[in-house]
Amino acid sequence: MSEKTITSEKAVTVLPADESFAVAASAESVERAAEALRGNGFTVHIVETAADARALVAEELPTDKAVFASTSETLRLSGIQQDIDASGRYKSIRAEQADWDPRARRDEVRTTRSAPDVVVGSVHAVTEDGRLVTASASGSQLAAYAFGAGRSIWVVGAQKVVADLDTALRRVETYSLPKEDVRAQRVMGQRSVLAKILINGREVVPYRSTVVLVREPIGF
Repeated sequence: MSEKTITSEKAVTVLPADESFAVAASAESVERAAEALRGNGFTVHIVETAADARALVAEELPTDKAVFASTSETLRLSGIQQDIDASGRYKSIRAEQADWDPRARRDEVRTTRSAPDVVVGSVHAVTEDGRLVTASASGSQLAAYAFGAGRSIWVVGAQKVVADLDTALRRVETYSLPKEDVRAQRVMGQRSVLAKILINGREVVPYRSTVVLVREPIGF
């Protein structure tokens, strides 16, 4: 279900966004989040730049298994989305479905993207006690994130690291949603909504979930 940029002159509605959530967390805060995530069963890497994250993900991804890159500004801006879907190195689900009619093959789209061998994406907040918070309008990526994918890899900018769950939910509502709402209007010609939230507080399957924390801000 590929996205097409809307090129009409229709005005974009811009919601106010709390830009304090665009600032990278301190090194100490990132380290606390990483330690807590590891204690909660996640594999964690800390890298300096988005380019470092891109190289790490390239090393981590298998070339013989189905990979789904969820819609993510972090993946787009880092080049990871391009690597997965356009390089030809990976068995990209999105690339394989590029010429599908999503309305005619809705169930196939839903099931293949909900249970890929590997899902790659991002989240909207990481708490210092090791919880990942992801918001969605449709929930299309949440099944794979929670359980459906055999393996999950999340690339997360340091501006998404926050003190606690209350702050994480406030970040989603006052920063991530306004930014995504603008993106959705420009790319899909429709408004976004905050419909579903996944809070991933623990990974019980060893080595299933990897979090790549980037010390610089990327995505929203």
